[in-house]
Amino acid sequence: MDSEPGTRPDPGGDTPPDLRYAAYARERLAAMSPPADAEAFALAYHLLQLAYVLVTDLETRIHRPRGLTLPGFRLMFKLWLLGPTQPVRLAEISAMSRSAVTNAVNTLERGGLVERRPVPEDGRAVVVALTEAGEAAVREAFAEQTRREREWFACLGPVEREQMTALLARILRARPADLL
Repeated sequence: MDSEPGTRPDPGGDTPPDLRYAAYARERLAAMSPPADAEAFALAYHLLQLAYVLVTDLETRIHRPRGLTLPGFRLMFKLWLLGPTQPVRLAEISAMSRSAVTNAVNTLERGGLVERRPVPEDGRAVVVALTEAGEAAVREAFAEQTRREREWFACLGPVEREQMTALLARILRARPADLL
């Protein structure tokens, strides 16, 4: 019996359907004329799929049960490391728009996890800071997320982790100029 379109037989049943689809799509693209680029597709597909599955896992297992979102946790984590920070700076280092940061800060503030404080030298400016409850929440979520990240990346050795991190950072540094 032929396999369904978009899949390949998997005699051992070990390959997840999304990876079978990726192999199928890559094979199809490799047979096409330019601009099809099977290698670029495969890299982008796997990177996006990993990011989506990882984000979904962290959100559902760690952050949602605590009443947080992953973007909210990311902001709180940055505040934990940096201390009080202006919203515009949070947007710059989070790859989030200013309005997304404002919305996340509003939600976290309503939950008593962050607070806005005036900047003494500039009457119009504010910084966002963790409250005591926010610091406790980020510490707890960070510990759990670290355990889960270790599970995710246990299939890689220390050298592979360093190489992968360096390659991802290299791609981020070389991003198209219109995204800087």
